[in-house]
Amino acid sequence: MSLNESGEMYLETIYILHQKNSHVRSLDIAEYMGYSKPSISRAVGLLKKANYILVDSDGYITLTKAGNDIASKIYDRHTTLTKALMLLGIDEKTAAEDACKIEHDISEKSFMAIKQHISKYSL
Repeated sequence: MSLNESGEMYLETIYILHQKNSHVRSLDIAEYMGYSKPSISRAVGLLKKANYILVDSDGYITLTKAGNDIASKIYDRHTTLTKALMLLGIDEKTAAEDACKIEHDISEKSFMAIKQHISKYSL
C-alpha cells in the first residue's frame, strides 16, 4: 500500500509520542496533532488495516516494523531539514513548519546531500 502524506504524519506522530511515553492512544494523537477524535479514529483504522500499526485491547497503539521504518525515516527528514533551515538563519518555529512541508516530497538523493552537508555543523 502506498502511504500518503497524511498517513506519514500520523506515523511520525505515533513515533514521537512513543519517544516520550511508551503508551500511545488515539486521544494522545488527537491532542498532539490538534485533530478531531473521528479523524484520528479513521486514520488509525486505515493504518491498522495496512499493517502499519497495532492496537491492543486497551487501545494502546504501537508501530509495526513497516510503520516504524516509515516513521523513523520521516522523523529523520524532519529533524535534519529543520537543522538545515536553522543553519540558514531561519527561526526554529518556522524551520520546523517548513521542514514538515518539505519532508514528504524531497527526493532521497537531495535529502542525503543535505544531510551530508549539515553533518559538518553542530546545532
